[in-house]
Amino acid sequence: MFRTPRSLPALTSLIVLVSMMQAQTPIDPNINAKIRQEGMERSQILKTMHFLTDIYGPRLTGSPNHENAAKWAVKQMESWGFVNGHLEPWDFARSGWLNEEASGHIVSPVKDNLVFEVLAWTPSTRGPVTAQAVQLISPTGPQAPANPNAGGRGGQQTPTFLGPTEDELTTYLAAMAPKVKGAIVMVGASVTVPFQEQAPAKRLADEAARQRYNPVPNAAPVAGGRGGGGGQRGAGAPQGPVRLTAAQVATKINDFLVANAVAVRINDAGREHGQIRAFNYSGYDETKTIPTVVLRNEDYGRIARILSDGVPVTLRFNIVNRAYPEGRTSYNAIAEIEGSDKKDEVVMLGGHLDSWHSATGATDNAIGCAVMMEAARILKAIGVVPRRTIRVALWSGEEQGLLGSKAYVAQHFGTAENPKPAFAKFNGYFNVDGGTGRIRGASVFGPAAAAATLSRHLSQFEDLGVYGATATTSRNAGGTDSTSFNAAGLPGIGLGQDGIEYNSHTWHTNLDTLERIVEGDVKKSAVAIAYAVYQLAMSEEMLPRFTPETMPRPPAPAAGAAGPAQ
Repeated sequence: MFRTPRSLPALTSLIVLVSMMQAQTPIDPNINAKIRQEGMERSQILKTMHFLTDIYGPRLTGSPNHENAAKWAVKQMESWGFVNGHLEPWDFARSGWLNEEASGHIVSPVKDNLVFEVLAWTPSTRGPVTAQAVQLISPTGPQAPANPNAGGRGGQQTPTFLGPTEDELTTYLAAMAPKVKGAIVMVGASVTVPFQEQAPAKRLADEAARQRYNPVPNAAPVAGGRGGGGGQRGAGAPQGPVRLTAAQVATKINDFLVANAVAVRINDAGREHGQIRAFNYSGYDETKTIPTVVLRNEDYGRIARILSDGVPVTLRFNIVNRAYPEGRTSYNAIAEIEGSDKKDEVVMLGGHLDSWHSATGATDNAIGCAVMMEAARILKAIGVVPRRTIRVALWSGEEQGLLGSKAYVAQHFGTAENPKPAFAKFNGYFNVDGGTGRIRGASVFGPAAAAATLSRHLSQFEDLGVYGATATTSRNAGGTDSTSFNAAGLPGIGLGQDGIEYNSHTWHTNLDTLERIVEGDVKKSAVAIAYAVYQLAMSEEMLPRFTPETMPRPPAPAAGAAGPAQ
C-alpha cells in the first residue's frame, strides 16, 4: 500500500479549494461594455412601459388594474429567464376602488365640459345629477406666525391662516345648511396660482451632482435624506382662543356635507395649466363621504367668478365608481436571478408598481419598475451567473405609506433589534422613484465605507452623469420604499435623479403618461444600476454595514394621527 499520511490531508484541502474556486464565477473585466451594449441597443424599457401604463394603468393599490399589472410583470420576468416569480400577498385592510366613468358639465348660464378627476374611495353619484352650485368658504382665524425655517419657491412663504374656533365654524355651517342641501358644493375659495418667473431646473448641473454625491470618499454619514427628519417647527402656539386644525375643519365639513345630502363635492385642483392631483378620502370608506371631484383650477375659478356676480350656476355630474372587497389583499410582485455559491445572500432592486388614478402612472412609478426590471434583464441577457441571488421586487401600497415594502421587510428580514435569519444575508436594495430623469448618484443607509463602495461602482458611469454615493444614518421611513429597509437597519439605496418635469408637472397628476418618458435617460439609468447590482452580487465581501454597536437608533413612534383630508 502506498502511504502518504502527511500529504493526503493537504491534497484533500487542495481539491476542496479548487472546487470552491471553480464554483465562484469570476468578475468579468468586460462587464461594463457588455452591459452598455445590451442596455443601449436592445432595451425593453418602452415595451415594458407600454404594458404597465397603456394596458394596466392606472394601478391603484387594491384595484384589479394593479393586480393584473403585477401578474403581467411576473410573467414577463419569467419569460426573460427569471425564476421564483410570484405574487406575495399582504393585508391592505381596506377594499380596493376604481373609477369606471365620470363626466361633468356646466348646464347654465353657459354650456361647457368640465375637466376633473374623481377623489379615490368616494362613492358614485346616484345616476346623473343636476343641481345648483354653491360655494362654501370656511371662516379662518388670524394669519399664522411665520416659520423662519421654511420657505417656498424663491425663499418666499405663502401666508397661511389659523383655523376658526369651533363656535365660528359651527355658526357658519348652520347658516349654510339650507343652501347646500341637495346642491353641488364647491369647498374653498378659488386658488390663485402664483406666476413663476423662472421655471425649476430640469437637470442637476454636473458640478452640483459631483458635489452632492460623496465629494469626500470617507465623509461621515448624514442624518437626513429622503424620508429623513424635517426642520424645526415655527414659533410656539399663538395666544388666544382654541382654534381647529386643518384636519379637524376637514372632518367637520365632510360630516356636514354628508348630513345635508350634498349631491357632489368639488375641490379646486389649485395648479396651473390644467394640472390635477387627486388623492383619496382618507377614511377609505365611501359610505362616510359624498361623491367628490377635483376640478381643474381654470374651471373652478370660472364658476366661482360667475357665482360672485350673483348669477346662479347649474352643474351636472355622472360618476360611476366601484369597490373591490377582494382588494383587501394586495400583492408585491417578486422574481429572481438565482445565485450560485452565495445564493442564500440577496441583492434586491425595485420600485413601487402602484400609482394614483389621475393618469396612467408613468413617471410615478411605472418607469422605476421598468428600469429595475431592465437592469436585471440586462444581466440575464448577457449571461451573468451571479454569486448572490438578484431579486426584483415591485411594491404595492407605496402611495398609502410604503405599506407593501414595510410588510415585506417585516416578514422576511425583521429589524436590527429583532432580526430574522435573512437579515444577515441581505446585501442592499436599490430603489428608483423619482421620475424619468437619469440617475445622478445614490444615498445608502450605512457607514461611510458603504458609500465609498457604491461610489467606486457608480463612478464608472461619470460619462453618463452618475457620480457616486453618500451615506445616511436616518432610520425614518417615508418618501419612498428604500426607507422601509433603512428603518429596519438594512442598507436601502435610494437613487437620486434629474428632476426633468417630475415635481412641476407629472408627479401624481393627470399628465403622468408614457409621453413624458425620456428614453435616453432611462436607458442610462438601467445600465448604471445593472453594473452596481452586478458588483454587489459578485464581490467576495458584503456591502459594509453598521455593527450592532454603531447601528443608529430607530425613531420614536409619531405622536397623534391626522384626521380625514380631502
